[in-house]
Amino acid sequence: MSTYSYLHTMLRVGDLERSVAFYTGLLGMRELRRRDVPDGKYTLSFLGYGAEDSHTVLELTYNYGVDHYDIGTAFGHLAIGVPDVYATCEQLRAAGAKITREPGPVKFGTTVIAFVEDPDGYKIELIQRGTL
Repeated sequence: MSTYSYLHTMLRVGDLERSVAFYTGLLGMRELRRRDVPDGKYTLSFLGYGAEDSHTVLELTYNYGVDHYDIGTAFGHLAIGVPDVYATCEQLRAAGAKITREPGPVKFGTTVIAFVEDPDGYKIELIQRGTL
């Protein structure tokens, strides 16, 4: 067993409240903690599906005064397991989210996936996992 653990993924966002609302309201995460650092001119919000001591979480970083970032070409996507990709996409679409790949089997496979973008344009792969 490794002594290392994967703690979090950090994304820089242009509007912290908008992004927190997307991940909590539409994707069911909880805001676990928030830290404002006025001297550093940034705010951190940690989101996830469980406690940080036992789950990998998402760190959203808002740098004061920056409302847009260009997404680098090396970034791929985040992946979230859901019980029903089709129903999840319909709920996301109804809430105004942008579905960038409609639900269906992955090319040359059987796993059902879809892609949605968060408010900053980060891609999120939804993977059907059955009852979670």
